[in-house]
Amino acid sequence: MSEISVDPHVFVVFGGRGDLMARKLLPALYHLTAQGFLHERCVVLAVARTDGINDEDYRTWANDKLASAGIDHESLGGWCDRCLHYQSIGKESPEDFGVLKSRLEELESLYNLPGNRAFYLALPPKAFSSTIANLGDVSLGTSNGWTRIVVEKPFGRDLESAQKLNQQLHSCFAENQIYRIDHYLGKETVQNLLVFRFANSIFESLWNRDRIDNIQITVGEQIGVEGRAGYYEQAGAIRDMAQNHLAQLVALIAMEVPAAFEADAIRYEKAKVLRSIEVIRPEDVVLGQYGQGSYGDKQVSAYKEAEGVAANSRTETFVAMRLQVANWRWQGVPFYVRTGKRLPHRTTRIIITFRNPPVSLFHPHQSSRVHANRLIITLQPNEGFDLSFEVKSPGEPISVQTQSLDFRYEEAFAPLRDAYETLLLDIMTGDQTLFVSSDEVESSWRLFTPLFDERLQIYTYPAGTWGPEEADAVLNREGRRWRNL
Repeated sequence: MSEISVDPHVFVVFGGRGDLMARKLLPALYHLTAQGFLHERCVVLAVARTDGINDEDYRTWANDKLASAGIDHESLGGWCDRCLHYQSIGKESPEDFGVLKSRLEELESLYNLPGNRAFYLALPPKAFSSTIANLGDVSLGTSNGWTRIVVEKPFGRDLESAQKLNQQLHSCFAENQIYRIDHYLGKETVQNLLVFRFANSIFESLWNRDRIDNIQITVGEQIGVEGRAGYYEQAGAIRDMAQNHLAQLVALIAMEVPAAFEADAIRYEKAKVLRSIEVIRPEDVVLGQYGQGSYGDKQVSAYKEAEGVAANSRTETFVAMRLQVANWRWQGVPFYVRTGKRLPHRTTRIIITFRNPPVSLFHPHQSSRVHANRLIITLQPNEGFDLSFEVKSPGEPISVQTQSLDFRYEEAFAPLRDAYETLLLDIMTGDQTLFVSSDEVESSWRLFTPLFDERLQIYTYPAGTWGPEEADAVLNREGRRWRNL
């Protein structure tokens, strides 16, 4: 049994028959139970618009989805029958939410629960507003126990819409009840960035403009839109990835030492970083859209050929940009960030390049060019760290080679927990450390929203490459290049 204590509660999932519930939330909830975090008085209530389905029908559906996720019926041991319930929300009228409230109270009476509730909005973004309003109208923002609400990304489409969504949430819920989820922050390796920086004085003393030349962050996806064209046409790479994932990674790398290892202190320091980033200049941004290409012998079609994509689409599937954090620690150190679909492989990687020695003692020796030391933090896949350094190879004349020290999580620990398991457990225990505050959301949108008005040119790049060639110019004009490891 785990030492972490989870209060008895009802975990309500709006979108209870959706893709996110099937692929991520259901398996995560089951695994948390199997690991001893949840007991029989932690109840899951799936909510969807589909009528004519009872608890038994839903449990059959859930069993099938869990089997598709590789969890066999014998391992489940009747978990679905014990924990899962279903409630139709019909047309989402106030009356339907009144019925939902009655069902919650019924379950709490049946299982002798104290009134603790978590509402997870696993819904399309357009449905957030009405669902939040309906929860408020039937007074489900409070209860006899604790009440929490979880909002999936994207949180708004721009600064104005994010501010409106925050205002609506705050009309029904306090900030300490709101969990804005970014699944990247649930990855063990992302969380370890804090430990890596602040528990190892050897690195923290080097973490500044005096020792670091530049920082590169790449979040690459090998997949295309994969049936999500309806969403992606309205989003694009900036809204889908840069405004949240990339911005959060920049904040974690650049933040100051928090006053304490707790949610408010960490989120305060991240927000400070986002507020310190200078206005992004159009010349520091390159957008791309993938065309036809190949992965080995496999040919893949262009973005515009995907079902649901307009023939004249100007949606970007790639973005590269230069960011500048204008504070004492980082003044003059460029942050180069990029993300895209149909890149050579799936990867999330942070490369910190340190400054070269001020004087090279080895320049008379043609074979002895000294390379900058680099710290490579790989967040996925093959999670771990690599630190490069220079050594003399045996023999004469002097020859300098680059070698590295490396660490891999899979070699030191058991398989890493899925990000959603971590985040769901934090929601249930009331830990907001890995969730995004309203200040962070609005500071990030304040940075990226002006780019939507620039009508930036969109360059085509072949699928299977690292984006348009024009993205190289963002670094080349400062004598640097992307590190495509």
